Amino acid sequence: MFIGSDIVARPPPIDLEVNVVASLTSAPPGAHPRIPVRRTRLFALPEARWAALASGLFLLALATQLSGAPAAVWWGLYLACYAAGGWEPGLEGLKALRDKTLDVDLLMVVAALGAAAIGQITDGALLIVIFATSGALEAFATARTEDSVRGLLDLAPETATRVDAHGGEEWVAAAELAVGDLLVVRPGERIPADATVIGGGSEVDQATVTGEPLPVDKTVGDEVFAGTTNGTGALRLRVDRRAADSVVARIAALVEEAGRTKARTQLFIERVEQRYSLGMVAVTLAVFLVPLLFGDSLQRALLRAMTFMIVASPCAVVLATMPPLLAAIANAGRHGVLVKSAVVMEQLGAVTRLAFDKTGTLTRGVPELVEIRVVDPRFDEDELLRLAAAAEHPSEHPLAAAIVRAARARNLAWPSVEEFTAHPGRGVSARVGERWMSVGAPTVPTAGGSATSVAALPDDGFAPVAAAVELAQGDGNTVVVVACDGVPIGVLALTDQVRPEAAAAVAAAQALTGLGPVLLTGDNQVTADRLAAEVGIADVRAGLLPDDKVAAVRELQAGGAKVAIVGDGINDAPALAAAHSGIAMGGAGSDLTLQTADAVVVRDDLTTVPAVINLSRRARRVMIANLAVAATFIGVLVIWDLAGTLPLPLGVAGHEGSTVIVGLNGLRLLRAAAWRRAAVMPSAGT
Repeated sequence: MFIGSDIVARPPPIDLEVNVVASLTSAPPGAHPRIPVRRTRLFALPEARWAALASGLFLLALATQLSGAPAAVWWGLYLACYAAGGWEPGLEGLKALRDKTLDVDLLMVVAALGAAAIGQITDGALLIVIFATSGALEAFATARTEDSVRGLLDLAPETATRVDAHGGEEWVAAAELAVGDLLVVRPGERIPADATVIGGGSEVDQATVTGEPLPVDKTVGDEVFAGTTNGTGALRLRVDRRAADSVVARIAALVEEAGRTKARTQLFIERVEQRYSLGMVAVTLAVFLVPLLFGDSLQRALLRAMTFMIVASPCAVVLATMPPLLAAIANAGRHGVLVKSAVVMEQLGAVTRLAFDKTGTLTRGVPELVEIRVVDPRFDEDELLRLAAAAEHPSEHPLAAAIVRAARARNLAWPSVEEFTAHPGRGVSARVGERWMSVGAPTVPTAGGSATSVAALPDDGFAPVAAAVELAQGDGNTVVVVACDGVPIGVLALTDQVRPEAAAAVAAAQALTGLGPVLLTGDNQVTADRLAAEVGIADVRAGLLPDDKVAAVRELQAGGAKVAIVGDGINDAPALAAAHSGIAMGGAGSDLTLQTADAVVVRDDLTTVPAVINLSRRARRVMIANLAVAATFIGVLVIWDLAGTLPLPLGVAGHEGSTVIVGLNGLRLLRAAAWRRAAVMPSAGT
């Protein structure tokens, strides 16, 4: 703010080019800036095209078979389905076999061929379609994540305005900037490099890096980050880091590194697939060869071996795990949580501790007026707010919008203003009727053009406003001072809006895991402590940059915790990638965060986070029960085939029967009652 300053002429409008840049890089209040992302289309991937072809051939073959067409026709279509969907997993399986690893995909292809060998070609083709579709979806998810990482690097502009040795300006590629180069960044432009302010002043929206909900005032000596957006003032900068070493580049590198180093959590059955696969192959060969050595006919030995392969195949075991996980995914989706895969749904149930981001996660990222302190007896609260709203109404600053909203909520009316001026980094001033109004930061101008906090001034005339500022800032609020004709008349305290369900979600998380959640935020310690006390979090870690959040997650994991982190901003993406499970708030989440996260809360309801974790635990319990049923059926049928003579139709019926039983049991989690039970939190420690 400019207390006691002369009112200067209204600045000229920002030119069209800068407005276009701002529109592309800014976001509405409460939302983090979106990354420009070049999205990969599903059918641009060869895996998706082959899966679609295999599915189409399967449906055509099935229709032809049911219509009574000659067997040669539908057999040919089924074999084409085998080729379209099975050639790639078969080839990858053979490559794995060359490395002395038996891949489950190869086993499925062999089982499908075995089914065809004994006349069960429809079952084999269906197995091929399922695996081809799964591979296509996995490739699509991987491509979208890579798109988002590339988009993150596009946050930093490609060009920069550099000041040459003669004081002139030249446009250069941002990648060519060297440490020590001098730059000019005009209003609305993105900052091209990590740098230090050496001239000018402005407010900078740096939510992409620190997660702070409001633009931060920047003056001489302050640090700014590449990819953040300049506000209404011009800045002269000195480059501190090369483009490859900037904070935004490090965020992208952290995401890629975490994606490479974090081992993919395997489904339960995949943890034993090697032993099971090897054992099944060995026994199948034995069932075929041993009877031959004792004089059995080739046809009978082959029939027994193929029967064994059918009854011992892992289809029932796979279905023992997949239906409950897929049903839980569908149920969670109906209640506003997108879980990206069965692997994710399984691993959510293993979470032992939750960590929350602050801005946009526990809060909405939108400032609101929470307190009015009047220091001049000539004015009451309504009059103070009315005059402040009049002065702030022409401004586009988020704090100005909050003040105007508060005045409207009280049904206050204000006149139009004249000679409005924005003072970058300090506030606004305007003529409201016969009064000169100033609203802005709690500073006053001093000799030389610098600014001093009102709390530091000895003049008794500033004592009431200094006390009001100190009290409001002590509560962790953002403070603006309102002055009339150069005299402070009051203080407005603003803060980020806490989600109404945040406290309930934190309590539910603690009850579910038995451990208190952690708050990880880039905001200052005072504000973080106030928010944590309000929602019930004891472990608070504030002032964190993206790599600090990753370090905090790894520290918790080193202590044995399986951490799920809940966040929304680009700055949360590396931590989400490094955590055991990453959950993104979808309402204001950046593209990179939504792609990096394992699950997305679409409806922005925090209470769904502990609910989906509890639902995952229920799915895991159903999986264990299903595996017991599947193992019992397989065991009985295998013993029957080995010890006696199991008729092939009975073997197929028993195999398919076990599949139906475990499938129906898993689908119980589709019911609404399953979500309601998951949303009822257990006692701590259970």
